[in-house]
Amino acid sequence: MNTTATPEAPAAASPAAGLDWTPRLETGDARMDETHEEFVDMLNQLLATPIDQQLPLYRQFIEHTQEHFAQEERWMVATGFAPDNCHASHHATIMETLHAVVKHYETDDKEIINRLAEALVEWFPQHAASMDAGLALHMKSVGFDSKTETLADPSTVRPATMSGCGSVSCS
Repeated sequence: MNTTATPEAPAAASPAAGLDWTPRLETGDARMDETHEEFVDMLNQLLATPIDQQLPLYRQFIEHTQEHFAQEERWMVATGFAPDNCHASHHATIMETLHAVVKHYETDDKEIINRLAEALVEWFPQHAASMDAGLALHMKSVGFDSKTETLADPSTVRPATMSGCGSVSCS
């Protein structure tokens, strides 16, 4: 039985209640899944935290998410994952939004962190099922070990640079 997330059957989510970590969110790569489970746990903690106390935890969430996305982008480059893919541009858009929320929270919109967390509860299962599961499958196909960040046979992969739509500098 296949228990990994798929575009056809992403894990179910109820934004206000958070997101349960289930086998349907798994991508097939243990290290990626560990990082994703941490992401989901932090997202749920945000939703369970009183609004007036969210900002410190939210800043930690931003830092974790930045590291999470950087890790995946490092793997894309190391494995020659299609350099013109849109995965990294999705990451860049999320990071831009995460940073913008801080300014709104600090000025006058104390509920914005909750609204963003609820939106991420909706977004994440589909992202994991499509973008991340695709990356995990690619990493497996080229013999990439995400724990050691090494290739079984480096000569079979030409490392990529991120450019075009997949570039972290994509606008």
